[in-house]
Amino acid sequence: MSIPTNKNPNKFKKLIIAVSIAIPLVVVVLFNIKLPNAPSLNFLPPVYATINGITAALLIGALVAIKNQKRRIHQRLMQLALLCSVVFLGMYVAYHMTSDSTPYGGAGPVRYLYFFILTTHILLSMAVIPLVLFTYLRAWTGDFERHKKLARITFPIWLYVAVTGVVVYLMIAPYYS
Repeated sequence: MSIPTNKNPNKFKKLIIAVSIAIPLVVVVLFNIKLPNAPSLNFLPPVYATINGITAALLIGALVAIKNQKRRIHQRLMQLALLCSVVFLGMYVAYHMTSDSTPYGGAGPVRYLYFFILTTHILLSMAVIPLVLFTYLRAWTGDFERHKKLARITFPIWLYVAVTGVVVYLMIAPYYS
């Protein structure tokens, strides 16, 4: 990645903060809107769970690439991971705007485990938005030392969110109607 000379990170900070607040709020609003007579999108949960799995693989691949000084490969894999996350979000919202949420039907300790994983997944998925965007901004502006420092925090959280997205799907899949 070439070092940009004309990119001022300060002008993006307010935008990143606004986007980081707006995305969860918009998702909550859209999550509660049901589109009448919309075509069924019941096929989407396994698709977006797969996208979460692909995101996790891309993140791991990007880590391996940068550890092997393959900066260009790392950059491309991270861009693909970001794109996958955006595609996931679009599908997730579209599904929930056209379908009722599926209640978890498990019982006993597994039920508590499911809700623990789901709760941490949701909370960290909101927290990871500004982390990802600020980490990306630091790389984009050539501030690689600060990028690397923040990436050490962002990476495990983003990976956890991607992996637990798959786990949540696998745990609730038997209860889809």
